[in-house]
Amino acid sequence: MKQTGRKNFVIVDAAMNDFIRPAFYDSYHEIVPVARRNGSTNGLIASDVVGPICESGDYFAKDRPLPKLGEGEYLALLSAGAYGFVMASNYNTRAMAAEVLVNGNKAALVRTRQKLDEIWAGEKVPQWLK
Repeated sequence: MKQTGRKNFVIVDAAMNDFIRPAFYDSYHEIVPVARRNGSTNGLIASDVVGPICESGDYFAKDRPLPKLGEGEYLALLSAGAYGFVMASNYNTRAMAAEVLVNGNKAALVRTRQKLDEIWAGEKVPQWLK
């Protein structure tokens, strides 16, 4: 969480390399806290949901009404669909995210997070540099 004089930022560990559609197309995806809270919606705060890459395009939502959140809480970015993974990249040497399939109250890991060694596997150092 970061609050400036005019803005409230919710900084998440996902980044634009994981899901580029909001930055590329200004697409709207509902963002909700994973843990449900009882109470009214009076406590909503206009927040920018941003990633850790620290570029102006590293965002998922701007001025989105969200409840006050705390460090370590989980958010769900809904309706990512098939384009989420196929448009993802290793930009900034970030690993591709794990994928979880959710159906009702059931969830299954369908793709594990990419390991850093896998990112570097295709990079060959020329013999003359060794």
